[in-house]
Amino acid sequence: MGIYMNNGATTWPKPECVARAMADFLTGRGANLARGSASERDMGTLDLVFTCRERLASFFGGWEDDPRYVNFTANVTESLNVVFKGYLKPGMKVLTSSMEHNAVIRPLRRLEAGGVSVEVLPCDGEGFLHPSTLAKALKESDVSLVALSHCSNVCGTVQDLEALAAVCREAAVPLVADCAQTAGILPLDAEKLGLAALCFTGHKGLFGPQGIGGILWKPDFAEKTAWFVEGGTGSYSHLELQPDTMPDKFEAGTPNLPGIAGLLAALDWIEETGIENIRRREESLGALLLEGLLSLPGVQLSGRKSMDGRLPVFAVNFEGRDNGILAARLSDEWGIETRPGLHCAPLAHKTLGTFPGGALRLSPGWFTTVDEVRKTVDALKAVLAS
Repeated sequence: MGIYMNNGATTWPKPECVARAMADFLTGRGANLARGSASERDMGTLDLVFTCRERLASFFGGWEDDPRYVNFTANVTESLNVVFKGYLKPGMKVLTSSMEHNAVIRPLRRLEAGGVSVEVLPCDGEGFLHPSTLAKALKESDVSLVALSHCSNVCGTVQDLEALAAVCREAAVPLVADCAQTAGILPLDAEKLGLAALCFTGHKGLFGPQGIGGILWKPDFAEKTAWFVEGGTGSYSHLELQPDTMPDKFEAGTPNLPGIAGLLAALDWIEETGIENIRRREESLGALLLEGLLSLPGVQLSGRKSMDGRLPVFAVNFEGRDNGILAARLSDEWGIETRPGLHCAPLAHKTLGTFPGGALRLSPGWFTTVDEVRKTVDALKAVLAS
């Protein structure tokens, strides 16, 4: 077995309970959601989905912990599309940052072509958006929405979400947070922050399977947001129009029920393990890897040079070396999995000065060992020397 250093893409391995829960649903339960005869299996699926909504509402600080305002999607990208395309209309203006993933930028650019104004706020060379930059932009024009990633998937810089949210609250502008990298790793309280929507994916810091994500809504923001996928919900079947009752409003069709089972098991595992324990272990591993990376000859590290204000997601380049070739050699010769390139975030790389070549990204996680971190640094040293 090799060394996995690509947790920024998806956490791996998953806790064993996740696979067991998914297999148990498929082999022993498996009833569809609200589309049966109220048998024991039907009620089991209803209980599974409701319980997962309830747990997510509590986990993310949902408004009064109301599970109705948790929607399931396939991933954070779908969550962001649902929010943006349901809320933004021609003539509105949205602010975002220069560190965003394409999950934010691409739907906004599509909406821009249809008459929505999009302004990209500059971040500094470490990928940090200063709250004063946001405050100034909000004062200078009429803004309908702010959309920001909590943490960069490229270099691990964590935005000061508390300060940015306070700026948005003062200006009475809704804030949508992309928490793909932080959900499950950093504590989040959507109600305290006043977020209009918290968008998350299940397969990264939540340690769940791919194919499941969601949205935690502020109730009045959900009411103002239109749906664009319509169909069967297992409810209100006498209506020929999509019901506007939550959570049915945004959940036409059968959801990823095995994924929900896996996500619920992952939430149980996080609760048992302790989110602070996960954070401390990953920070310790990150500090060890960061020290090793900075000791290598010709290294160019993007983002912050310490573990302060970052997660253990590191983007590096080495003078005179192609990051794609380095990644291939680490994989082929040492069995170490990383990710080279632009990481679906060209604006972020432009901000960091690494466009168009991108960078080599290394991201340890909870299941990474100290020995694996040291072997990764030794491998890089050997590859660079040859």
